[in-house]
Amino acid sequence: MVHIVVVGSTSMDLVVTANKRPGAGETILGESFYTVPGGKGANQAVAAARLGAEVSMVGCVGGDAFGEKIVHNLKENGVSVTNVEPVPHLSSGTAHITLAEGDNSIIFVKGANDEVTPAYVEKASSTLMDADIIMVQQEIPAETVEYIADFCKKHHKKWLLNPAPAREVSEKTIESATFLTPNEHEFAVMFGEELRSEVLARYPNKLLITEGENGVRYFNGIREEVVPSYVVEPVDTTGAGDTFNGAFAVAIAEGKAINEAIRFANLAASISITKFGAQGGMPMREEVVGKL
Repeated sequence: MVHIVVVGSTSMDLVVTANKRPGAGETILGESFYTVPGGKGANQAVAAARLGAEVSMVGCVGGDAFGEKIVHNLKENGVSVTNVEPVPHLSSGTAHITLAEGDNSIIFVKGANDEVTPAYVEKASSTLMDADIIMVQQEIPAETVEYIADFCKKHHKKWLLNPAPAREVSEKTIESATFLTPNEHEFAVMFGEELRSEVLARYPNKLLITEGENGVRYFNGIREEVVPSYVVEPVDTTGAGDTFNGAFAVAIAEGKAINEAIRFANLAASISITKFGAQGGMPMREEVVGKL
């Protein structure tokens, strides 16, 4: 069994559904409200665990009821929480999600996730060293991502950076990463006005641009390829990208070629959006393998 370590965020998702999004100054009636565990880091950890990996989470929760529920949920999904600590004086991270008009919009409040500092992650160095691949996102401090970049370069560890939410990423971090998985918006923030084809060619088999229903685009060293997505009727697109990243990491850690790993991850992501909640639709391994 491959071992994946996720250094990232945890949160409680506060989800409201409505038939449209309100405009500025407008009040509308919603249809439903739910609280469900989330956070990009925790989501990717759960996705990878359900797909058959041994997964360790490195993160922080608040000293509140949400924090207790987040940790319980990780345990229930088979994720090791040895390196997940409560921060008594802070609240847990929260994601405020509106589901409307066939898509989602999200405001993320970091809370205790700001305590996932380089010093905190350093305490988990033995866990990091045991990983087949390390996964990182950007709902934690930028300096922590830089620390992981340096750690993985020094120790020759594979690592995947999902640069979400979007912010500028240093050239040093880009060069250090084994894989980068931005969506189109995140790509634009990272690389500005540079031509997509030129950037892809500069980072062959590293830069994977996720384009939603249009699939995933990358340069294989010879030509640009698009691995198509799977067509399904979406219920909730929240967590699709996290499912893709968790599934891709599992496939790569197991030795699959990039094209095959992307197909596996695209299928897992397509299954995930057929149910409610960021983690609610994340598939078990047999669901994906049975449809390949």
